[in-house]
Amino acid sequence: MTDVNVMLVDDHPLFRRGVAELLQDSGHFRVTAQFSHPDQVLEAVNDSVPDLVLLDLHMPGQSGLELLQAIKERHSGVKVVMLTASDDPTHLMDALRLGAEGYLLKDTEPGLILERLESILNGQLGLDDEMMLLLREGLRRQDSLQDTGRSLPTSASPADEHWYATLTERERETLVWISRGLSNKLIAREMGISDSTVKVYVKSLLRKLHLHSRLELAAWVHTNPLPDNILC
Repeated sequence: MTDVNVMLVDDHPLFRRGVAELLQDSGHFRVTAQFSHPDQVLEAVNDSVPDLVLLDLHMPGQSGLELLQAIKERHSGVKVVMLTASDDPTHLMDALRLGAEGYLLKDTEPGLILERLESILNGQLGLDDEMMLLLREGLRRQDSLQDTGRSLPTSASPADEHWYATLTERERETLVWISRGLSNKLIAREMGISDSTVKVYVKSLLRKLHLHSRLELAAWVHTNPLPDNILC
């Protein structure tokens, strides 16, 4: 099994050391760099292009969300997982909107952290049950603000109960496979099409459902059960 090159970014040295040891001892992850301050992170990502960046949300000088956005703008293929103490639904929603592949709390059991990271690397949803509840709260909060005429710079679930009528047959099929936790590569295999074609369908779904990332789409499906007749 090929080692996954990981970069750690966290301003707490003891926590960072513990995570590094956890990853190294797993036999699958290799920590190639550690940073306590965000200043040099983007340059390091440019130089080494790691497979995975574990990123704290609150750091001196620059927020983890700002750094997440900068990394994704330059290296969209680098997976970024927020590892944070914040259980604020707004932070979770913002991270998903900016392209994070996962959002984990620092008090998560070590074994569950490894399991979740493995799932993320396999293209599966990078949120555990607790994060799904937070996401549901975030979506509910956005809907409430929209009902009062206010707006948020983040996504919202479709208000029309017949939203699925706007989707093409292939988009509906793609959404069903996403609801079952399949990655783009596995969806392509099931549908007999290329990965790039699946990405086209996913991009169209994001536009029609007013979402911003594939992870946010997968999470939305989990919080909004698909109608029985979606493939009709």
